Amino acid sequence: MAGVCSRHWGKIPRMAAVAGWHITKNIRCLATSPVLHKQLAEKELQEDVEVVEKKGWFKNLLRVRTIPTSSESHSSQLSDKEVVYEIQFHAVKPEYMEDYLTQFGQFQELLKVKDTGAELIGSFTVEIGEQDEAIHIWEFKGGYPMLNRATEIYRMDQDFIQFRRSRNKMLRYRRNQILLPFSFWPEPTPRPPTNIYELRSYLLKPGTMIEWGNNWARGIQQRQTNNEPVAGFFSQMGQVNVAHHIWGYKDLQTRKETREAAWQRPGWDECVAYTVPLIRHMESKILIPTPFSPLQ
Repeated sequence: MAGVCSRHWGKIPRMAAVAGWHITKNIRCLATSPVLHKQLAEKELQEDVEVVEKKGWFKNLLRVRTIPTSSESHSSQLSDKEVVYEIQFHAVKPEYMEDYLTQFGQFQELLKVKDTGAELIGSFTVEIGEQDEAIHIWEFKGGYPMLNRATEIYRMDQDFIQFRRSRNKMLRYRRNQILLPFSFWPEPTPRPPTNIYELRSYLLKPGTMIEWGNNWARGIQQRQTNNEPVAGFFSQMGQVNVAHHIWGYKDLQTRKETREAAWQRPGWDECVAYTVPLIRHMESKILIPTPFSPLQ
């Protein structure tokens, strides 16, 4: 009889063990006919399979997508534009926020006058998230040579040196990242007033950025209805393995309705199911444009 039980237990799907579902019904080893043994085992096996299959979303988390090997770097596969971006995070002392924004507005105009090649595409203060924080996103068309040129001017020019001396007194800390744009996201372009923006940042497991991009290239198709995609980037320097997604909404209620509507479209649940296991940490910040931000 022990042999009969072990034979039926061996048919239980491997998925049940991987998913952590505990099979509560024991296949009864009764001293009855082999036919009854088979009927009981098949009935209970089918019930166990149905329980596992009902956990459809969890089942998707366990699927593995294989990424083909390639002689190209992941960065070149995910980004095909000759442009780099810099995102800056400035933690401002609360009492200096107004002065800081005034000076930064003058600074970004000075960058144009000095012909540095750095173009401000978005400037924000954080409404929900890290309080008293300013976030600025710069575009360098022409890639790293243009970034190097702008950096050299910024370091050596006396006007910029004076600006830094004044600005640094107003900050608690600052950090930045150098980013590349995902090729399947739209290019960030100026928007008319008035909008709020959401910066969603994902710290991914090393080596999973290409899988992230492969899934989001499809998933973003379900998020186009209200023109909410603004920009998508992944980090190259600074903290690496980070993906940033920027979304634009009229207000928080529109954000809520837009996100809920996405779940009604085929494919969005699959995008979430495949990408959630890739994340180590995630953060969402609601941003308000500064008066001089091209994104309003």
